[in-house]
Amino acid sequence: MFELVFLGSFVGLLSGFFGVGGGTILIPLLLILGYETKIAIEISIVQMVFSSIYGSYLNNKKGTLDVSMVVIIGLGGFSGAFFSAKVASFFTSDALEIIFLCFALFALLRLFFKMKEEQMQRDINKFVLFFIGFPLGMLSMMIGVGGSIILVPVLVGFLHVPLKKAISAGLFFVVFSSVAGLISHSLVATIDYESGITIGLASLFGVYIGIIMKDKVKGSTQKTLLISFYLLIVLYLGQRIFL
Repeated sequence: MFELVFLGSFVGLLSGFFGVGGGTILIPLLLILGYETKIAIEISIVQMVFSSIYGSYLNNKKGTLDVSMVVIIGLGGFSGAFFSAKVASFFTSDALEIIFLCFALFALLRLFFKMKEEQMQRDINKFVLFFIGFPLGMLSMMIGVGGSIILVPVLVGFLHVPLKKAISAGLFFVVFSSVAGLISHSLVATIDYESGITIGLASLFGVYIGIIMKDKVKGSTQKTLLISFYLLIVLYLGQRIFL
């Protein structure tokens, strides 16, 4: 129980600070503790429901969340995530670990490239926004991550959304994808709700601290810390899968 509470607080802190659902952080740590991959994914989804809802509430209070834009993307993500468990059932645990490693590699590589922020944010057709969310929601919930790892660079690089605003949007997207993912997985599997809820409740405190830190720290420092963490994740998963 102590380990789960500590994990929840730590994951919540990073979730609020980096605008991620927490799955990219939580799943490798659960694997280290001996959880099987699919069980770790399901626990991660439960935790994301808690951290994303609370974090989005705090971001909205601070005025950094563009609700009208992200709702359309979120509805697409909800629709895609609803099919995630069915699609995931066709993959083995080893295959899901490899997909997860690819996600972490993408996150690491995209952070090495400077994402240019523009003065004018683009207006995009609502259908296009929905289409962005659908495959993102399905793929992310297959492997127990919220999807913000891909959504944030899309918002910044293509829609010219300011980085801190995009981070808030990414966490709000996780609300939609994680709720749909939880429904989807609960229909085809027995979820360890006790562990998931314990970690989720503990993450609320960490989310609060993480969002305060996000608004105060320099962007360059934030980026350096995130690169370092993802590098550790990639090295651990690579060693686990290939050695």
